[in-house]
Amino acid sequence: MRVHAYLMIGCLGALSGQLVAMQAPAQTLSTYGTPGLIDIPTAEVLPDGTLALTTSNFKDTSRNTLTFQLLPSVYGSFRYSYLRDFDAGVGLSRYDRSFDVHFQLRRETPAGPAIALGLRDFGGTGVYASEYLVATKHLTPNVSVTGGIGWGRLAGRGGQRNPLTVVDGRFDTRADSNAGGISTTGQLDFGNWFRGDAALFGGLRWNVTPQWSVMAEYSSDTYTAETQRGLTDVDSPINIGTSYRFDNGVTLGGSYINGSALAVQLSYAFDPRRAASPAGHGAAAPALKPAEQVALSSWNLAQGNNATPEPARLYDVLNTQLAAEGIRLIGFEREGSRARITVENLRYGAAAQAVGRTTRVMANTLPQQLQQFEVTLAENGLPTTRIKSQRSDLYELEDDLDGAWRGLARAQVEDAPAVIPGAKNINAFPRLTYRFGPYTQLSFFDPDEPLRYEVGAELKAAYQPTTGLTIAGQLRQPVVGNLDATARPSNSVLPKVRSDWARYASESDLRLSHLTAEYAWRPREDLFARVTAGYLEQMFGGVSAELLWFPVGNSLALGAELNYARQRDFDGQFGFQDYDVVTGHASVYYKTRGDYHFQVDMGRYLAGDWGTTVTVDREFNNGFKVGAFATLTDVSYEEFGEGSFDKGIRVEVPLSWLTGTPSRRNITQVIRPVLRDGGARLNVQNRLYEKVRDNRGRALAAQWGRYAR
Repeated sequence: MRVHAYLMIGCLGALSGQLVAMQAPAQTLSTYGTPGLIDIPTAEVLPDGTLALTTSNFKDTSRNTLTFQLLPSVYGSFRYSYLRDFDAGVGLSRYDRSFDVHFQLRRETPAGPAIALGLRDFGGTGVYASEYLVATKHLTPNVSVTGGIGWGRLAGRGGQRNPLTVVDGRFDTRADSNAGGISTTGQLDFGNWFRGDAALFGGLRWNVTPQWSVMAEYSSDTYTAETQRGLTDVDSPINIGTSYRFDNGVTLGGSYINGSALAVQLSYAFDPRRAASPAGHGAAAPALKPAEQVALSSWNLAQGNNATPEPARLYDVLNTQLAAEGIRLIGFEREGSRARITVENLRYGAAAQAVGRTTRVMANTLPQQLQQFEVTLAENGLPTTRIKSQRSDLYELEDDLDGAWRGLARAQVEDAPAVIPGAKNINAFPRLTYRFGPYTQLSFFDPDEPLRYEVGAELKAAYQPTTGLTIAGQLRQPVVGNLDATARPSNSVLPKVRSDWARYASESDLRLSHLTAEYAWRPREDLFARVTAGYLEQMFGGVSAELLWFPVGNSLALGAELNYARQRDFDGQFGFQDYDVVTGHASVYYKTRGDYHFQVDMGRYLAGDWGTTVTVDREFNNGFKVGAFATLTDVSYEEFGEGSFDKGIRVEVPLSWLTGTPSRRNITQVIRPVLRDGGARLNVQNRLYEKVRDNRGRALAAQWGRYAR
């Protein structure tokens, strides 16, 4: 024990000296999937915006962690752990869900170490509940030392009286984080943080090469919960390990923990701003044709005694050329020297890229007397934003390195007209679209299984008889999967608006996912409106109405939604159950000038509860998003049940990020620790804000670098 104390004193003494300044990103991730040595944390952080996935396995324990560097000095983690036979009293293994957060209070400098404060398992069952204050300093560019003080689980070995008792005597005691059983999980245990005994921990890391590291640590974690259940042995406080980082971002590690167990670890850290597949697999933007060549094109030559080209031929050529670029023409008219065109972007994740392609097609197609271009972007027949530009600017800025941004400065971005100009001229409506193909539905990290899935065939169809009106539906036929295999019945004391989700999978075969009639329109400038009726989602049908105020140049938008919903039968057909409810929300949306987006929804939820949902997303310019949300309502923690309140994380990955080919499709996954009935909101197709936001002025400006691509 004296040797361990000397080791800790040496570490802490070194940290206070005038040593090497190395504010480098974390070189290794711990078995908890966060910057650290083996089991203990360090004061390091990942590069800003980094997403790290880690799985570590030893003896009867598996930890799977997603860590995201939210801010340059703050990261958050979600962990899904498997502890075999942990709940042996009832013959169950534990699938444990928990959250961590880590704040770097001080960056490393020549004068001192990096210092960080962290919470482990602050919103889970409390199995890993602990807090720490830790410092890390580089002795040389390749050798770093870490020392810290821990509470909770990190105070299991060598625990001493809490030094914070000099501030308040209440810091001397700490309650059992899991004393209330499963019903108290998910609560933020403020009253336990940094309370009870405290203990020291520390360690060293040597980066033998830029890829290869070796670590040794003194851990204050005695694995008390596991040893009491006979799941592991703790023969030594010293852990040793090594890791190797490959050029593709994958790190493979191994360690010897507690003097009794071998651990294997695999991590993958990447920057979402760098696509997995480089862009450029799509076709290049059409080159601008010389003006003389466009003027001599057959469709631009007057026929017979006509003074102007035949409009029908122009429409046909425009439609064909735009369709080749993944753009749908739904309106076109000419007035003097002005050409007005309305399009729907079917292909590009950046609306600015669709605008650039459209103006190039116009320049390569339209007669020379049309010098002013007006491009209106629409979504499902709903006009959103109009961009005005001069034809001459395209040619003048074609070879300018800053041509896209100079073009933005010269263009006018304004609200779109309420009515699509020239829609009747080209018979854009009615229109029928459909798709038949496979589908995959995934559910990660529920209380009983790490992965549930369903694979089958689906038919999606949409009919638009006129602008703004859409009749759409989706049929699904499951073929294989385990979504319906849960044996956990709902024990909710609230109306079972979500906790019976498994019955919709187990008691249905061919199912109608949704069938709706939707009408969207522009009541006036900066306002959008929507009414939807029918089978709104798999579990509810009814009527939904929404109004959105979103000025074209604003970062702020306000919305209001009112719904009448009735619960559908479990068989996924046309019948309804007896439960019905009126729900509604007032919403505030705000996009910062950086990568962050905030949304606050206040109102009534499906179980009749009243409350607020706060959502924060980190959104990168390429469309990759990582976010978190939490909902608090007037439902008590006890009434809510396991998890205490609705919360989770969500990740949205553009398909183009994976393939390098332009696409508007995204892969979206929401991960909740548990799905319960409190704070549940109706899932309505085509909510207005998400439908129009990428076409509004601020979003367009952020994407304008893709205008000429």
